[in-house]
Amino acid sequence: MRIGITLQQLEAFVEVARTVNFRSAAQALHVSQPALSRTIKVVEAALGARLFDRDTRHVEITPAGRELLPIALRILENFNSSFSELSQFLEGRSGHVTVASLPSAGVALLPRAIAAFRLLHPQVQFSLIEGHADLLRTAIDEGKADMAISVRPAPQEPLLYRHLLDDPFVLLCRRDDPLSARSSVPWSAFAARPFIASSYRSSIRPITDAAFLQKGLPILPAIEYPSIAVAGALVAAGLGLTALPRLALQLIKNDDLVAIPLQRPVMSRPVGVVTRAGRSLSPVSRAFLESLRRLARAPAQCAPAAASDVPAPLAGLASQTSGISSRNRSAEP
Repeated sequence: MRIGITLQQLEAFVEVARTVNFRSAAQALHVSQPALSRTIKVVEAALGARLFDRDTRHVEITPAGRELLPIALRILENFNSSFSELSQFLEGRSGHVTVASLPSAGVALLPRAIAAFRLLHPQVQFSLIEGHADLLRTAIDEGKADMAISVRPAPQEPLLYRHLLDDPFVLLCRRDDPLSARSSVPWSAFAARPFIASSYRSSIRPITDAAFLQKGLPILPAIEYPSIAVAGALVAAGLGLTALPRLALQLIKNDDLVAIPLQRPVMSRPVGVVTRAGRSLSPVSRAFLESLRRLARAPAQCAPAAASDVPAPLAGLASQTSGISSRNRSAEP
């Protein structure tokens, strides 16, 4: 059975039931008393039951009215609650965000960014996807993720890129390696040593290949690694050297390894937020994106001795992403 009663009519009924006085209810609702009386008659006609017994001096709610009152209150409460949730969603204070990211960004950037965002927006829920750059682009293209923290996509791809930081490359070697005493090393350091390379699907490989090409170095990989953790283990085992972006070092926990800034040339991996062109972000996704950008622009929270111009034990590289990014931008030719 469909009953054509509006929310405004239910509000009028609830106010009359609360005040048991048509004049007081009309004043509270900012309507005239005759208009309020007509509204109650329309509700009674729709229900086929009298809601108030009334005369010129007295108003009393009927059994049908008492039965309707809790129902009306529940409907109005649900409506107001739902619109409150909608308001929070539209203001970016609630909702769900799915973020895809490179493994290094997922460790170095996302936890801190989500923790800071949820201090202000505790009702926001997050889902995370991790993978290589091609997988992230697919997740964005297919709508499986709202945004991705990844490298800059190719210009022809239907994607938008908002830059967060430049991720500088370092040479990774054992602490007992003669190179570990150097404040910086050129890319030519790999010419006389076995080079441990990333796979072709990695966002790292095109940059290391470009550096070798730029220097005219015919470097052939001694081993190709499938993950950053494996790269660290291979270096620790004495199987060679590798070049990694600084963010990736947080995927390796080994105090026997040292990271040294690579120069001549200085190479960086651009890292930013990738979204689908022509697809609107939800308010909460937009709010989180802006929070990410503010975090990337903020100064580093700690400045340990392992700065970009000295050798750095891996354990001392946390929370340097923004500061390193700014130093690299000023150093790049």
